[in-house]
Amino acid sequence: MADQDPAEQIKELSSTLASVESVLDLDAKHTEIAQLREQSADPELWNDQENAQKVTRRLSHLESVVTKVGNIRQRLDDLSVLYELAETEDDPDTRAEADTELRSLRKDIGELEVRTLLNGPYDEREALVTINAQAGGIDAADWAQMLQRMYLRWAERHGYPTEIYDTSYAEEAGIKSTTFAVKAQFAYGTLRGEHGTHRLVRISPFDNQNRRQTSFAGVDVVPVVEQSDHIDIEENELRIDVFRSSGPGGQSVNTTDSAVRITHLPPGIVVSCQNEKSQIQNRASAMSVLQARLLERKRREEQAEIDELRGESVSSWGTQMRNYVLHPYQSVKDVRTNAETGNTGAVLDGEIDSFIDAEIRWLRSGASAG
Repeated sequence: MADQDPAEQIKELSSTLASVESVLDLDAKHTEIAQLREQSADPELWNDQENAQKVTRRLSHLESVVTKVGNIRQRLDDLSVLYELAETEDDPDTRAEADTELRSLRKDIGELEVRTLLNGPYDEREALVTINAQAGGIDAADWAQMLQRMYLRWAERHGYPTEIYDTSYAEEAGIKSTTFAVKAQFAYGTLRGEHGTHRLVRISPFDNQNRRQTSFAGVDVVPVVEQSDHIDIEENELRIDVFRSSGPGGQSVNTTDSAVRITHLPPGIVVSCQNEKSQIQNRASAMSVLQARLLERKRREEQAEIDELRGESVSSWGTQMRNYVLHPYQSVKDVRTNAETGNTGAVLDGEIDSFIDAEIRWLRSGASAG
């Protein structure tokens, strides 16, 4: 690629970007933006807070996409001029600047191309992420908390709002489980490949003999339900318990029994919420999480039926999916995509986009192959 003529590289990138622009259907997006701006200007819109937030989030997302594509197209046009200037002036500094911008554009257009693959039935939804400590004792609980921080940092880097619904703290350190929402459009489609078991290998900070420890945590990603979803839940199928919310070390956070745990008896799904001060609000949030879990369960059952009709085995991609090795060497590697980096510190601080992009490509190639 480095030996290829810059003009040819720009031509290829321009062609890729044109394909992305076609898939995104920018004309339709401009039309929808105009309609949404008209709706958001209506004072009556805010009589329905939930709908108003949905309209403004959609508007913000569309404007962001259109602006980003427009900026990349402008940068690509400017790059040709920059190379011409470097050639005319015989200026190595300008040439170096143009080469740096070419690499940056290749990366940005590649990421944009990946996002056009998010066309599944629920990909546009916000995401609910649940992390559970698995094998490994106190190290697994600590690992689950490290993963929670990794995803929250990733969301923060992108400016995506998050809300933690429930966290069950372990006795010594770390967490047993946590559930949080990533409130951004396409969060589910973006994160769904993170579903599976994450394995950590390191010198245990909890072992006074400094032995190497392997621990596991499970990540579950489901789409947030919307009003159009039909998930029937009979009241007699639910067991609802209330309890006092707690923090690290078992300390009581609230002085009243405001936390809510809901058990859906037929499948045995248990969800809880304790982030709100009101029992009513916690119950509403817990019901939303339960509905999301049931929606995803329904989707996976339907997919399993389709796979069976096709004569395919049920996909096993929900098992071990990524290894994080901190000792005796530094490496983070996906089992399925083979995406890999030695910069473990950056990954654990939320720099996981290269892994996410590889997962999206892997999942979509599997879907198109089917």
